[in-house]
Amino acid sequence: MPTSSASTSGSAKSAGGVQSLERAFDLLERMADAGGEVGLSELSASSGLPLPTIHRLMRTLVVCGYVRQQPNRRYALGPRLIRLGESASKLLGTWARPYLARLVEETGETANMALLDGDEIVYVAQVPSKHSMRMFTEVGRRVLPHSTGVGKALLANTPDDEVRALLARTGMPAATEKTITTPEGFLAALEDVRHSGYAVDDNEQEIGVRCLAVSVPDSPTAAAISISGPAGRVTESATDRIVPVLQQVAAELSQALTSTGPAA
Repeated sequence: MPTSSASTSGSAKSAGGVQSLERAFDLLERMADAGGEVGLSELSASSGLPLPTIHRLMRTLVVCGYVRQQPNRRYALGPRLIRLGESASKLLGTWARPYLARLVEETGETANMALLDGDEIVYVAQVPSKHSMRMFTEVGRRVLPHSTGVGKALLANTPDDEVRALLARTGMPAATEKTITTPEGFLAALEDVRHSGYAVDDNEQEIGVRCLAVSVPDSPTAAAISISGPAGRVTESATDRIVPVLQQVAAELSQALTSTGPAA
């Protein structure tokens, strides 16, 4: 779910930063919002920067490997960003662990954090329940969004046409007899998430397992946290108790992730 980039052209001096760096990172974010490939005129229109300034910044990013120029003269995000993204994803999981530990302490169930990576859900952090019967979704596991609570939470505010396109690419295989296997059914489930403020995986990924999930608001990358456990413990009455805890922890994690930290 793209997050619109605010223009930083006038903010660097007042913030005590380096204006060219702020502009360069702003252009990278705008490229990501546009799907990873843009032309200079598009960047100029969205950022308000003059073409010569954008061309100079893009040439520097190309030399550094963070942007590459395509044969059609458009610019695309470069391969060196992959290494940065992989390292940042690992750190994201590390930063989330104390918050997941709190979820385990307050709910008694296994807590997870997941990201949307392309068309798949990838689990980046987990703190297991102390119960002998617990879930073992391991860090690094990839699953399709349509059969998971975190997938529903992550896609809840995505436009319907984009959701349909994703489902067309991935298919909707049934993990269990409870798995949603039609686009209309999944879109209806996303409407329920928007209405209730949380997502449910009710035996849809694994029989006997129930999962509750919420998105992390304003996260730098689309992220969700969840708890999962046996359906006999994660009951409807337990849901009423657990969801407010999930939402509170997600809000606190969001604040931690968006904080710039102390000034150098």
